[in-house]
Order: sequence, then C-alpha cells, then structure tokens
Amino acid sequence: MADTDNLVKQMQLNLQSVGIPVRDDDLEEMRVRGFLEQVEDFEEYARSVSSEPVPDFLAQWGEDVPTTDTAGSGRRGDLTAGPLFGKPQRDADASGLRYASIVEVAGMIKRREISSYELTVQAIERISERDPVLNAFQSVITGQALKAARRADQEMEAGIELGPLHGVPIAIKDLMAKRGTVTTAGSLIHAGRVTDYDADSVERLEAAGAVIVGKTRMSEFAFSPGSNNEHYGPTRNPWNLERDTGGSSSGSGASVADGLVYGAIGSDTGGSIRMPAALCGIVGLKPTFGRVSLYGVDSLAWSLDHLGPMTRTVADAALMMNVLAGHDTRDVRTRRVLVPDYTANLNDGVQGLRIGVLVNDGSSGPMASNDSMDAWHQSLRMLRDQGAELVEIAMPEIDALRLVNGAVVRNEAAVYHQANLATKYDLYSRFMRQRVMSAYAASPTSLGRANQVRALLRRACDRIWSQVDVLSTPAMSYEAPMLGDPSRNTLFTGPFNTLGWPAAVIPIRVSDNNLPLSSQIIGKPWDDARVLRVAHSLEAGRGTVR
Repeated sequence: MADTDNLVKQMQLNLQSVGIPVRDDDLEEMRVRGFLEQVEDFEEYARSVSSEPVPDFLAQWGEDVPTTDTAGSGRRGDLTAGPLFGKPQRDADASGLRYASIVEVAGMIKRREISSYELTVQAIERISERDPVLNAFQSVITGQALKAARRADQEMEAGIELGPLHGVPIAIKDLMAKRGTVTTAGSLIHAGRVTDYDADSVERLEAAGAVIVGKTRMSEFAFSPGSNNEHYGPTRNPWNLERDTGGSSSGSGASVADGLVYGAIGSDTGGSIRMPAALCGIVGLKPTFGRVSLYGVDSLAWSLDHLGPMTRTVADAALMMNVLAGHDTRDVRTRRVLVPDYTANLNDGVQGLRIGVLVNDGSSGPMASNDSMDAWHQSLRMLRDQGAELVEIAMPEIDALRLVNGAVVRNEAAVYHQANLATKYDLYSRFMRQRVMSAYAASPTSLGRANQVRALLRRACDRIWSQVDVLSTPAMSYEAPMLGDPSRNTLFTGPFNTLGWPAAVIPIRVSDNNLPLSSQIIGKPWDDARVLRVAHSLEAGRGTVR
C-alpha cells in the first residue's frame, strides 16, 4: 500500500506539472483496475536488470535481413480458399455468398457470375440488418461504396483487372483516414473530424479495386483489449451476443465473422488484430513491424503499432497482404525489404518444418484454460500428422515482454494524448484516461529503461530461431469473455508486438459453450509468408468445424 501511495503522489505531481487534472474517483478506479499495480510491476522488474544495454530503438532493426523470400521452396501452388471454420449465425442466406471467401467471390466477379455492385448492395443490406444487434460499424459509406462498385464493374467489362480484391466489399478500422469520411478513432474528441486524405493502406486497397463499405467500431483510441467503448457501446460477438469480441479491432472481427464483409483491416499494438480474430473464429495476421505502412493511422504506441488483415481464410489474408505490404516513404518505420507473393507457397505444407511448442512462458500459473490448451494441442497434432517436427521451447522471457509491452504502450500513449488530456479531460472515457494517466506514476526513466530491457529480451528470444522455424502458442487463455470485461486478453499477443515478430491466429474448433478456440503461429522477422503457410496447413488439417 505504501508503494502505491507513493506512486499516486508521484503521478499527481507529474500530472499537475503538465496541466492535467485528476479527480479522486479516477484515482480510486485506477487502483481497483490495477493500472498502478502494472506500473509498479514493471518498475520492480526494471530495477533488477542492468542499465548498460543500448535501447532497442537505436538498433538497425530489420535492415540487414536477406531481401529474398525464404518462406518456401519457390514452387507456386494452386491458390485455394481453404475450408471455412463455420458460421456463427446460420440464418437464411439467399445468395449463398454471405460466408464465402475473397478467393471465391473474386473468381465469380472475374467470370461475370456476379457483379461487384450486387455484392456491395448485399453487404450494405446485411449491415443494415445486423448492425443494430452487433454494433460493428461506426459508419457505412453507402454512396462512396456503390460508386466504387460501379467503377469496378465498368473496369472489368473493359478488360481492366486489378487483382483478386477488385470489386470485393471490405471494411476498414475507424482509425484509418479515408478522404471525405469521419475518422473518430472510437473517441468523442474526433467525432467530427473529416479527413481530406487517405491512409497508405486505403490508397493501396483502392488501387487494387477493393470496395470499402465502411469503418468499423473500436475501443477508444485502440487502448483496450476489450470492446468496452463508453461512447459508442460494445461490439457483440456473433457467436454469442452476450460475449465480447475483444479489442481493439472489435468491429472488424465481428463484421468478418458474421459475413457482413469479406475482409477487414485491423490494427494491433498488443493483440488488437489477433484477439478479436481468435474470439470471433476468423484469421488474423499481425505482420512484421515495418512491413505495412501506418501513414494516416491514428497511433496508440508508435513503436508497437501494426496494421494487418482479418479474414475468413488464410488464403484471403495472403491476398490482402499482397496489397498492403511494402515500403512507404511517409512512414519511416517501414523497411526496404523485398515483399514476397504471400500466396505463392501456401500449399507447400509443413513437412520437415520445426514447430516450436511453448512449454514455459515465465509465469507461475497455468498458461490457459483446459479448453484453450486442448484446442492448441489439437493444432499441434495436426501439424505433426502433416510431417512437422514438434520441438519444446522454453521462453521465460515472455512474462517480462508482457511488462515491457505495457510500459511502452502507457508511455508512448501518454505523449500522444498529453495535450488533449490537459484541455479535453472529460471528453475521454474514464477507462481510457485512467489508463493513460497511469503512465505519469512511472519514473522519468521508464520509457528508456523499457527499451533497454526490450533490447536484452530481443537478443535472448532470437536464440530460438536456431532451433525452430516457427513458434506456436495458444492464441488466447480462454474463450470469449462476457461483454464489458476488458480481461487480460494480451497474454500471448502483446509479447510479439514488443518483439515485432509476425504472428497469426487461426481458429481450431469450438468450445463446449460453442465459442471459437484458436491457435497462434509466430515467425521470425520478415517471415510472414511462412507463418501464413503453416496457418494454411492448420486450416486444411482442421476441416470444417460445426
């Protein structure tokens, strides 16, 4: 208690020095929610580590990697959609396309079996019907979407084919700028902000002919692992409307899982792509840090943010990565590393690959619930049965990486929000402002120390790549929690934001409560294609789960 009291006093003084007010009720809720305890845990850990290392952000990270794709044999396999995981809602679907994959509908558009305009109208009608229940969309841009769909049809008729996203309805997260639309980032502060430019990812999607139908709900400023947005309400899980979708890409997860759109974009700072994907039973990929530009995307933590696809199949995620990935001069975080064809080796299988099986994450308790562990072990058996070698890997550094992820997020978010907290305190939700303000309880050296520790942990973790080709962990410690429960969803996701390694989640089966359970595949930097290849093998081995 004494240590917490000292943290509170330090935080009050620091907040006062920058002109940010703090109310007594906020202080009490910060104690109850454990925000100050998280600060204290990191400070205690940092004191036990040497202060000599050069901070992680000074490393030439990613610049010395090979500029050739090492994902597979180089043989191009036939691109297949893979079996769909299942349908959370099994109501009537007159077109039969509600739960189709991008691969399937793109082929139909190309063969003129359906038009982009028809698909887009169907998507908008589904959103109109289902969104009052799910609360997955912040905005639907009907006029722009229908105009883009007509243009796609005209281009196809003229023999202009822009690729497999041409004419396909998708959604983007509401922290991505799109010209002429409001980008709220889930906040009241930006509730009327109309952007006059496009994010890099929006430019790439539209250049590939994708039809953006709307922007999806998210937790405020992406700073919650649940969908608990006090301003716009929670997003309900299509598998069970009393359950949460996870955060912060809540609407993207729900809209893809419920068949409203064929793919969506999410952002991921501590797991915000992978958590909703896992809880909603879809595929989610967090690419290597620096692989996808974040230009035009509201930041949560500059050195941890990622952008990536959320889809119903692995092949669809690969198609979207072919569009999204690449260097962008407007985002210094992107690297000049060759972008492979992510679809080229999906069907190469896992024969001979070494799959790391996490057996020690550094925590003292069980890694996950019995259901989650059973589903994960099932995924490992699938890989073994397809010819992979399972190698047990101890990574006790994971528990420390969790602390570092929290410290970096808090401190970088505090920098981003300091000016608005001083002048627009009451426009923030209580949960959001309390999480940000907890950073002011940390020592002045906290961010520098976090990056020193991150450098040490990165070197320690890199050792596993001499033993394995990819690493496997549970995606989540449990099935989807109840609505309004921003639980510690990031236990197996946040550490890999800290490292910047690519990671994908893939649904394996449903629990006894008929809720999705997923597995996570992690790769070394720039090996996103191999991660997708292993995930694709899991998808093929799983079959259709009902």
